[in-house]
Amino acid sequence: MSAPLDAVIVGSGPNGLAAAVTLARAGRSVRVYERAEALGGGASSARLTLPGFLHDVCSAVHPMAFESGFFREFDLASRVRFTVPEVSYAHPLDHGRTALAYRDLDRTRDALGVDGAAYARLMRPLAERATAVAEFTGGPLLRWPRDPLTAVLFGTRALEQGTHAWNLRFREERAPAMLTGVAAHTILDLPSLAGAGAGLALAAYGHARGWPIPIGGSQAIVDAMVADIRAHGGEFVVDHEVTSLAELPPAKAVLLDVTPAALLRLAGDAVPPRYRAALERFRYGGGVAKVDFALSEPVPWADPEVGLAGTVHVGGTRAEIAASENAVGRGRVSDNPYVLVAQPSLFDQTRAPAGSHTLWTYTHVPAGSDLDREEAVVAQIERFAPGFRDTILAARSRSAVDVARYNPNYPGGDISAGAPTLPQMLRRPVAGSDPWRTPIPGVYLCSASTSPGPGVHGLNGWYAARSALRHEFGTLTAPDLSPV
Repeated sequence: MSAPLDAVIVGSGPNGLAAAVTLARAGRSVRVYERAEALGGGASSARLTLPGFLHDVCSAVHPMAFESGFFREFDLASRVRFTVPEVSYAHPLDHGRTALAYRDLDRTRDALGVDGAAYARLMRPLAERATAVAEFTGGPLLRWPRDPLTAVLFGTRALEQGTHAWNLRFREERAPAMLTGVAAHTILDLPSLAGAGAGLALAAYGHARGWPIPIGGSQAIVDAMVADIRAHGGEFVVDHEVTSLAELPPAKAVLLDVTPAALLRLAGDAVPPRYRAALERFRYGGGVAKVDFALSEPVPWADPEVGLAGTVHVGGTRAEIAASENAVGRGRVSDNPYVLVAQPSLFDQTRAPAGSHTLWTYTHVPAGSDLDREEAVVAQIERFAPGFRDTILAARSRSAVDVARYNPNYPGGDISAGAPTLPQMLRRPVAGSDPWRTPIPGVYLCSASTSPGPGVHGLNGWYAARSALRHEFGTLTAPDLSPV
């Protein structure tokens, strides 16, 4: 008979793997259960279109790869090869105009013309404190900040860009459009405080160390964590869906990389009424419809400099993007959608056959939408890249329903696993200094539905595992995660 386990983890997304890394490094026996045949969840890669074309299934570009506290402790940058484009993101506008967010903030300032100085004044204090910004935003917001000055600088700027004062410092279209393109990652109404906060943090990372792209796809990040877990005795069980906590083997700690709704299903009557009510109040947000393309050549942007960027925000002016995103918030789709575009094969030749390219895109739709948005995505890209349609060799389109079917942690297609509104960022999924620990003995929630929220950063799993180490094993010191 095998020895009892110390910890069982359900779900092998980035947070489940981060939890497993942390527990295994602390000397605990760990087993990870995954319903899919492959590990990685939202950070996996697969061949979705034609032979030889490698696509990222959900996340593609990783602004937090160098700034996440977990990834810094894990020293991800030494374990995975990254390429970092000189332009973190580009924002094309009509008539061949473009806003480019270079890693070099001064170069960005100079390229933005009349609004360059105003943009630099907004971003420089945050870019210079990017790691402090990541620390401030990378944990429960209901706590005293370690760096109060960074918190004040960040908060005042979020208050400006998250309200209808957001245009006061600008005179032209490029700088505000570029900021809105980043804020729109959140699938929230714009302007909003939470959208502005997320956008400013991501923009700060773009001007600090850039937005890195892993060579070989996002799967390379997953593979690095899996290798570390196995090297420290961890086990994996794939193609195994857990439908009840009662099915799991005995363990001192159970960590769930699932949504609050899934926790309620798994735990059943073991959930105390007050906690159940809190989880039932948790709300999910808008969804995504995703389209992956195999291309015969790079996207023929009207401004070729857009090809310098790993990420492109397509959707026009600040007002156009806000209208598109606010329509989604009201249960409608826009005829002029915001489209998030990643161009990894321009910087990583492992993604496609020689001369060919992959293109990763998604657009926002109401939760539970079954609409195929391929034509809307193609038309919007064609607006800024005439001839794009002629480069398409194959496409794989998924509706929000398809996205949710692929990963139950994306209910209704919500890749944030819960709307990242300001109230829900303050209580994700409950308020407190340890929102990962549930009132069910030994059970912890470690998904993106917990603090600090969505993104490939591993922080949710790292914090949940450290909480489990304290409360279940009496381990007060976080384990060393550095490469051995």
